[in-house]
Amino acid sequence: MPLISVLDQSPIRAGATPGDAVAETIELARLADRLGFHRYWVAEHHSSEGLAGSVPEILITRLANETRRIRVGSGGVMLPHYAPLKVAETFRMLEAMYPGRIDLGIGRAPGSDQRTARALAYTRDPIPIEYFPRQVQDLMDWMDGRLEDDHPFRGVTAQPAGPSSPPVWLLGSSDQGAQVAAHFGTAFSFAHFITEGGEPVVEMYRKRFQPSSTLSEPQANIGVFVICAETEEEAKYHAASRDLWRVRLDQGHITPIPTPEEALNYDFTESERERAAFHRRRNIVGTPEQVREKLDAVMARYGVDEAVVVTITHDHQARLKSYELLAQAYDLAPAAQAAE
Repeated sequence: MPLISVLDQSPIRAGATPGDAVAETIELARLADRLGFHRYWVAEHHSSEGLAGSVPEILITRLANETRRIRVGSGGVMLPHYAPLKVAETFRMLEAMYPGRIDLGIGRAPGSDQRTARALAYTRDPIPIEYFPRQVQDLMDWMDGRLEDDHPFRGVTAQPAGPSSPPVWLLGSSDQGAQVAAHFGTAFSFAHFITEGGEPVVEMYRKRFQPSSTLSEPQANIGVFVICAETEEEAKYHAASRDLWRVRLDQGHITPIPTPEEALNYDFTESERERAAFHRRRNIVGTPEQVREKLDAVMARYGVDEAVVVTITHDHQARLKSYELLAQAYDLAPAAQAAE
């Protein structure tokens, strides 16, 4: 049976507030835990009018406290903004509070525009992207308490130390992330909802994977955009919101999620219509039966047994319902049943 998980970008609906988006993330996490989803990852975006999740480590703390069995983690922490020691300390603290339930997903993208990235760096220059592999190495070493003898920070420890540390997932939408994950022996999550045709990337990760102290064999999953509804017509109606939102994102505008009515009445230019159709090819939208058939096919193409599902709708109840129907389609074990 495949594993079905959740990626929540904490979308801000038109007419709602960022605070509403955070409250909806908490509600959805509780539901995902009850329904039997495997993981719940929250994303990192900065200075955005459309996505409220700027500090996943704080959200993770609340979500882990609000849930009982689901794994909770970052999808992901944008490592170039931060000192690896600080990230290691943060996630070791989360592991100490919620042992065995925390995932550390990291990414190399800024999760923002370059001006915001400079603001996050503040008095220093942003960390150059070519330092990312070194950051990954240092982060893993601090997580596991094994800095090399000649490391300039040898003797500096990430506290609280403990017998276990969260598994590290490297998130990516290109072969660059896959190469880093393979080299350092981390798990790898490919963002199919951002870039289609990543099957060769995941295969390259598997072939180049070098076992590490924390992972002996390659482990991969994929992030997929899904909207599930009782009817195909209803699913497409709600999907119209993201069609318009994604076109605006291409134009440099991360706006609140528009209503389906606004999206359906929007006068797309020819180029905008083409962009919407291009992005729609990666989406899985339909009834539970249609969604399972298509999602199974995508996972089979990638050769993975886990999908991390991101669902964005303007109607929050429709988003909750989409995950409920998805859980039913995959016969996920509800919390009460799993405890028996």
